[in-house]
Amino acid sequence: MTVRLPNSTAPLKIGTRGSPLALAQAYETRARLGVAFNLPEDAFEIVIIKVTGDAIQDRPLKDIGGKGLFTREIEEDLLSGKIDIAVHSMKDMPTIQPEGLILDTYLPREDVRDAFISPTLTGITGLAQGAVVGTSSLRRRAQLLHKRPDLQVVEFRGNVQTRLKKLADGVAECTFLACAGLNRLAMDEVPATPVATDDMLPAVAQGAIGIERRLDDSNTAALLAAIHDTETGQRLAAERRFLLTLDGSCETPIAGLATLDGSVLHLAGEVLRPDGSDALSAKRTGPIEDGAEMGEDLAKELLKRAGPSFFDWH
Repeated sequence: MTVRLPNSTAPLKIGTRGSPLALAQAYETRARLGVAFNLPEDAFEIVIIKVTGDAIQDRPLKDIGGKGLFTREIEEDLLSGKIDIAVHSMKDMPTIQPEGLILDTYLPREDVRDAFISPTLTGITGLAQGAVVGTSSLRRRAQLLHKRPDLQVVEFRGNVQTRLKKLADGVAECTFLACAGLNRLAMDEVPATPVATDDMLPAVAQGAIGIERRLDDSNTAALLAAIHDTETGQRLAAERRFLLTLDGSCETPIAGLATLDGSVLHLAGEVLRPDGSDALSAKRTGPIEDGAEMGEDLAKELLKRAGPSFFDWH
């Protein structure tokens, strides 16, 4: 098919949240499409969409509806035609898209690791007994308390800048952010120490940007195919099937990471109790093309080992 390219009078409308990180991801998407098709910036329009998850900052996500709070309004505008594509942080994305939408384009993945943020320390081993740690992530909270049940964990909602201000104000002695976000924002001045994935397995799809479109929009599909990163897609196929099979939500502390070694995919998964009192983990290795099946199989193993009582925290 002949691809119809956007232009200044009929720009491709890119929907995004309004945080600095979300905008950085939208700009990266615009830049990659511009390079792929030799298009100027005015062939694209960045459309900022206010979402519930950003508007409500005083309560944990699990109390106000979970992951969909960062995507619902954007997906409504995508379905209605107000925007042509939506750019998302993949770790915020529910595992099932609304009818009529598809998520099948991923940009090259950034650093997947968590970063330990402290002006004076480089890891949790240096924290005093009972030290206060700030995080809004149930996964990070559970992983921290599993290693250090003595720590006090306080809620740290907000974008990267908001959380760093809370840290500077002394609300907590340290916090955690994704290395990917710090890298995309070029925040080299932040006192960050990357945490090895063996020490803190990241969130499923951490560091990945996904681009959502309407299922029936073949022209946009052709545009996006030019910037899709196959390796990221292969890794996320395994991780997101793992999450889907576990029925993961913002109420469930789940971690997962797929890595590639040639034609072989390695998948690690972990599920924890929210209070960190128990954690189960397992791994799979197999051909890349079996990634999704490996994710499902790994999740089923953890579900079987855990038993119903493990997930009885609602």
